[in-house]
Amino acid sequence: MGSPTPIRTDGHGTADPRDVPVLLLVYRRPELTARVFEALAAARPRRLFVAADGPASDRDVPRCDAVRRIVSTPTWPCEVTTDFAHENLGCRRRVSSALDWFFGACDAGIVLEDDCLPSPDFFRFCAAMLERYRDDSRIVHVSGETYRRRRGSSCSYYFSKYALIWGWATWRRAWRFFDLEMRGWPAFQAQPEAAALFDTSDERAYWHGTFQQTYEGRLPSAWDYAWQFACMTQGLSIHPAVNLVANIGSGSDATHTSAHPTLHRAVGPLDADLRHPDWVVRDREADLDTFDDRFPGAILKHQRTWRHQAGRPRRWAMRQLRRVLRPHARG
Repeated sequence: MGSPTPIRTDGHGTADPRDVPVLLLVYRRPELTARVFEALAAARPRRLFVAADGPASDRDVPRCDAVRRIVSTPTWPCEVTTDFAHENLGCRRRVSSALDWFFGACDAGIVLEDDCLPSPDFFRFCAAMLERYRDDSRIVHVSGETYRRRRGSSCSYYFSKYALIWGWATWRRAWRFFDLEMRGWPAFQAQPEAAALFDTSDERAYWHGTFQQTYEGRLPSAWDYAWQFACMTQGLSIHPAVNLVANIGSGSDATHTSAHPTLHRAVGPLDADLRHPDWVVRDREADLDTFDDRFPGAILKHQRTWRHQAGRPRRWAMRQLRRVLRPHARG
């Protein structure tokens, strides 16, 4: 795919968002794809990579073709590189292979899916974070989402252990930690650091179960848990102080988000001049908010009540919750 293209700056250390390569992941939802593509047209990235999964059946062909026509005809000056699968690879294989392809060509970039509608400030934020923390190995992921309930400081962003994927960015140096098979999980869970990674027993139980299921291959459509594991064990993620991406996916075409309680969240304006934290320290309270609101933490808190009322064990309750509120992979 050629040599990596660094993100240029304006001479004052400010990255030009248009110089950040963007990967768009699409499948068979032309209406949603068109909305996200309009947001890309406003941002005008100079390099766009598009990866599409193949149709799962003959009836998917017209919609898949419509999506591919949309993304192949940008309305702004742009170099478009495509990777269109001829067969249906499924979410796990298609997304992970597309990310390998993208970060094989670019040393840093933004990743969007066809149901993740970014605000204009999202691109500026990602560009600034990718440039500022390019060589800081403590940082492995930049999220476009936030679930922090109270703004604890005047800073424009904070640090988290959670790598949220509804609009995100990272570097090739961080993506190299990704292992779809999670082969490091057995050794890691035996270490004291595994327990120390989580702040509550519910959080620990949820993620231990989820990572174990991923390692055993019992979540065949999920790629994102492996990335979550890599980020949690290798560094910190950056979250903006305000939400910058709305997930607009729902309905029968959504793989994991049709009933998710955090769809269609409002986006807010970001500070014109970014205010940076003085210290690279995880915001524990914000992480608790994230687990409660983005993952099934709020419902897990009531499991004792469920167990007493239904006579069901905790393991059963957690299994039901994962089926309903499993983190998003791709529609």
